[in-house]
Amino acid sequence: MKHYFILVLCMGMSLEIAAQHKEEAERAKLVALSQAGASPLYFYPADTVPLIAPGNFNNPAECTVRNGAPHFFQKVSSGKPVTIGFIGGSITQGNQCYRPQATRYIQAMYPSVTMKGINAGVSGTGTDLGACRLRDQLLQYHPDLVFVEFAVNGAYTDGMEGIVRQIRKYDPTIDICFIYTIHNEHTKIYLEGSIPENIQGLEKIADHYQLPSIHLGMEISVLVKEGKVEWKSDSTAIPGKIIFSRDGIHPITAGGNLYAAAIARGMNKLKQHTAISSTALPAPLIANNWEDAGMYAPQDIAAFSAGWSRVNTANSPQKQFTGWFPYIMKATQPGASFTFKFNGSMFGIFDIGGPEMGQLEVIVDGKPARLADAGVKGARQLKIVNATDPNGSNLINRFNNFCNNRYRGQYEFISLTPGIHTVTIRLSSEKVDKVKILGDKQLEDITRNPAKYDKTTVYIGKILLRGKPL
Repeated sequence: MKHYFILVLCMGMSLEIAAQHKEEAERAKLVALSQAGASPLYFYPADTVPLIAPGNFNNPAECTVRNGAPHFFQKVSSGKPVTIGFIGGSITQGNQCYRPQATRYIQAMYPSVTMKGINAGVSGTGTDLGACRLRDQLLQYHPDLVFVEFAVNGAYTDGMEGIVRQIRKYDPTIDICFIYTIHNEHTKIYLEGSIPENIQGLEKIADHYQLPSIHLGMEISVLVKEGKVEWKSDSTAIPGKIIFSRDGIHPITAGGNLYAAAIARGMNKLKQHTAISSTALPAPLIANNWEDAGMYAPQDIAAFSAGWSRVNTANSPQKQFTGWFPYIMKATQPGASFTFKFNGSMFGIFDIGGPEMGQLEVIVDGKPARLADAGVKGARQLKIVNATDPNGSNLINRFNNFCNNRYRGQYEFISLTPGIHTVTIRLSSEKVDKVKILGDKQLEDITRNPAKYDKTTVYIGKILLRGKPL
């Protein structure tokens, strides 16, 4: 029997978190550089992925059961087919970082049960965009168990609680498990008997909703100390050592096996707790959590002026984005605009970057908006500032140094005071200095193909809202 595993088509996106220290900026760069393309829609891990072993590592703090995943285990114990969902960043999106190995192990726990998986991992994104894309990229497939991985992609708690509350409101019988990936600095913290600060925030949410959680880096931290794991190396093999990653973030297969082994141990622990507790939704832990977030097909909620064309992504140079965007709205002439109205506190765009990208003007409630970084750690947000604010800009640039000779997913959020708002987004005639943005080390393609860059284009895939369209 073949077990079909469904992936949402994913391509990478940049993690450009404002007001973060140097190490976080370097991790963001590594994530962005890892975004090489979309994953295939279907894969068969039961046929191609070796079965990992849980191993003998034993730390009671590695997996906290809380209310466990009883609905899932009751279903598989009775032989019912199940769907396992994964949502997170590039470590979830990747085909060797943990997800196929962990799913293969869960299948082996119940070999007669038909299982399928959903990959809602999107490289370089955090819980802010995750809360928006949750229904579209995961919940519509009706998962029975959802693993949530965002620890190294901002660990933004407001978005994480929004994800939890959306899942619970959609179907309270969907079990949720937080999994915590790590970067290099975390190994020292685990060895000291503590947990990283960003994960502490996520654990508060897990505790509030009594969700199980698994620390994927505890065993790895011990192995690094013992000299048995090389955290980052370009070598193909090091005698007596397991090479975890090439870049210090994304596991290669051997590192992914260690992550998956932690999940295997966690699942073996969780299956011992099958009593179903109350599914009543408690009051929010964070008043301004993102349970009201969503994303919408552009023409469903917005009116487009002349100058826009609807492009079927499957038959376009942007076909790798079909899993996100069945169609995109394309404009090449400055002045082309679209307008929508909503009741809420935030709006944004989920678009495609590339060499030809231009800049956008934003008009909110009839007034041009000057925008500046909102300074929200772990999330990508702009805010409206005074027209004379030197830190602000009247334009949102959709080109950056990761758009060099390739297409890439990207997004932007703009926060507002809660209420009813009318928003117009217009393609500007003002061009940016792309040579300056690319810098001395990335000028080969723009030098050889200047016409490709000397354009003003935008591709809108989805409109993002916190609130409801009107």
